[in-house]
Amino acid sequence: MTWSPPVREDLRGASPYGAPQLDVPVRLNTNENPFPLSPELAERMGRAVVEAAHGLNRYPDREAWALREDLSAYLLRESGVAVDPAMVWPANGSNEVMHHVFSAFGGPGRLAMGFSPTYSMYEQYARDTFTRYRTVGRRPDFGLDAAMVVAAMIGGSPDIVILTSPNNPTGTALTLDVVSAACAMSSGIVVVDEAYAEFRRPGTPTALTLLEAHPNLVVTRTMSKAFAMAGARVGYAVASPEVVDALRLVRLPYHLSSVTQAVARAALASSDELLGQVDLLRAERDALVDWLRSSGVRAIDSDANFILVGEFADRHRAWQALLDRGVLIREVGPDGWLRVTVGTPQDNEAFRAALAEVIAMDGMMVPPAEGDGSMDGGTA
Repeated sequence: MTWSPPVREDLRGASPYGAPQLDVPVRLNTNENPFPLSPELAERMGRAVVEAAHGLNRYPDREAWALREDLSAYLLRESGVAVDPAMVWPANGSNEVMHHVFSAFGGPGRLAMGFSPTYSMYEQYARDTFTRYRTVGRRPDFGLDAAMVVAAMIGGSPDIVILTSPNNPTGTALTLDVVSAACAMSSGIVVVDEAYAEFRRPGTPTALTLLEAHPNLVVTRTMSKAFAMAGARVGYAVASPEVVDALRLVRLPYHLSSVTQAVARAALASSDELLGQVDLLRAERDALVDWLRSSGVRAIDSDANFILVGEFADRHRAWQALLDRGVLIREVGPDGWLRVTVGTPQDNEAFRAALAEVIAMDGMMVPPAEGDGSMDGGTA
């Protein structure tokens, strides 16, 4: 007789989150930074880990105060926004940060609202914290405006509003009036997920500039993407000290290890080096968008390190055809669309070559609508 564990009813039949991890020549499916750390930086991080190892018999600083000071200094350099270290809350990736937010401000009888298509983990954070979750659709170009966000909030009175900028999987960024309107309307918390903020195009704003005006605003970021530190698992929230104090209530004891804190601080001390490839990735992204459109493929303007590409008559067939040619991208987002991460110049050339063969296959592409801006370089 097979034993079945007494798992919660709402978890029965569910699948864990995760993108395919396949051994293929070109992996462009998880929005990683394709450039590894330099040997010199890896050695500096190694020395920081060795130093931390001398104290591993003791618990880590549970407030991660030195790391919070370093993150505060980094944000001043990167965004020109001064935030007190008391406004910064680091954790094991922005995933744990978001889980803290849902644990502190969600829960039974409370509602979180997002705008789809968007990051699929938001629904899981809600499930895990017994928070109701509702999504509202975006415009046909995948953007949001203040009026539609406010209208959705009036109809739902959410305790947590999630605004993602740039949005995953569409790459679209928000204007600040959208964030301000949501904060003014909300009696709860407004979260702006800026995991890909460092890749934004010149002139695209950050919600960090609104923190002083809106004490119910939370901005989340990560070191996984632009910093090429996906394996280190470091993310952080920036919010009022009162909000951070609420997040501290729900964190697990000593949640951020001494080793993680040491590695993150070493990375922040070398932020100029680590972010040195961001300009190249931006240029590669924009060139790839131009090539896609010139090849008769829809590509949504992106402020992230990925591009939403479509429309395919059968996206799984297209995904498999690319995989058969050694290129792994992500089957995610609206039906008919695929998401490709911007890789090295060599990765991107391999993707172009493979996709050119795929779109030439009979019946692969959906003909674009007349006047579609995502084909001719217009705003999408």
